[in-house]
Amino acid sequence: MRIVSGKHRGRKLAAGADAAVRPTADRAREGLFNMLVHGLGDAAVAIEGAVVLDVFAGSGALGLEALSRGAAHATFIENERTAVELIRANARLLNEQARTTILTRDALKLGPPPAAGPAAIAFFDPPYRKGLAAPALAVAAAAGWLADGAIVVLECAADETVAAPAGFALLKERRYGAARIAIFVYRAAAFAARAG
Repeated sequence: MRIVSGKHRGRKLAAGADAAVRPTADRAREGLFNMLVHGLGDAAVAIEGAVVLDVFAGSGALGLEALSRGAAHATFIENERTAVELIRANARLLNEQARTTILTRDALKLGPPPAAGPAAIAFFDPPYRKGLAAPALAVAAAAGWLADGAIVVLECAADETVAAPAGFALLKERRYGAARIAIFVYRAAAFAARAG
């Protein structure tokens, strides 16, 4: 597993042997970032300077890829201890400790957002077929972890159906082998109106 592009391009990341860590394949990660930058039309994402959130972070590959491409800060949420240590090790490998916050936390009990502020780009890669995707999106929105207009990337099993909460409008989706990647834009007012 390697960083695909940016200042750390080609740098190898540790993937770990734990079955709980399912790193997004290099090809899928490259396709995802190409979609974010070039494939969303008017919703194209400015990664440079962005605050990024990586939930169910696993190895941290998505957030670290964003940092390599110029994101200002990445917060990683993971509750598996082996995965947390893997994220720390990968951040050290890239010398990115100063631009990372790693929180050992349940994605459904986030609490208040960190000092870096709400994320403009968020990645959610929950365990497949566990019904965690929609609740995790709702918790992040309700707790203020997502900026209005944030681009939210959800990875799930290709055959999994996820009904995103109100306030998350689907922009694009694509299948990569056994995985499906869906990209949403988050609208705080629509989420609040439905919640209220």
